[in-house]
This record gives sequence, C-alpha cells and structure tokens, in this order.
Amino acid sequence: MTRHVLDMLEPLTRGKGPDEWIWTSVDGDPMRKANSHGWFAQAVRRVQARDPGFPRITPHGLRHVAAGLLVSNGANVKVVQRQLGHASAAMTLDTYADLFDGALEDIVSTMDRALARPA
Repeated sequence: MTRHVLDMLEPLTRGKGPDEWIWTSVDGDPMRKANSHGWFAQAVRRVQARDPGFPRITPHGLRHVAAGLLVSNGANVKVVQRQLGHASAAMTLDTYADLFDGALEDIVSTMDRALARPA
C-alpha cells in the first residue's frame, strides 16, 4: 500500500490490535466478498445518488485500474504479478498484455539512447 493510503487508514486503526479488522460486518465478522447487492455496490449507489455522473465501478474494475497504474508507471511485470496475486508473470501478461503496448515504444527510445554514439 502507498503511504498516502496508509495515512488515510491510520485514524481507523487507532485502538485496534494488529490482528483486528478495520471494517467488519454488523456481527463483527470480516466483510463478505462484494456482489451486486453487497456493501461495495451499495456504497457506489450512494455516491451515484449524490453525483449522477459518478461511474459504475466494481472491485474488479479497480483492480484493472491498479494494474494500469502500475504498468504506466514502469512497474516490472513480476512486481505487477505479485501485487495482483497472479500465479505467474505469464498469467499477468496474458491478462494485461494490452497495457504493456506503450512499453514497446519506450524501449526503442531507451535503446536508441543507449546505443547512440557521441557525435
């Protein structure tokens, strides 16, 4: 997690032990996996009620955004694989290959600079 996110979460962790959940269901158990009727979808609907222009988002969509941010900021495919919990870098590349297309142009420029002879 980024320092920015950790700083936002810090107030929510005050008074909690290291093994305690930050958010829980009503009965104190961990929150269930998000679905179309669950907590995440309800939160999105509340935001959309206040701001009709707010997009429809899903946890999976946020995951894809995270992968895109990692790739666009130059993260190594192995780093992206580990962050997303994929079994292999090949799985990451198969899933997000389109995100790496811009890297082809970047590497050409990098190689041109590396191989350029001084005038």
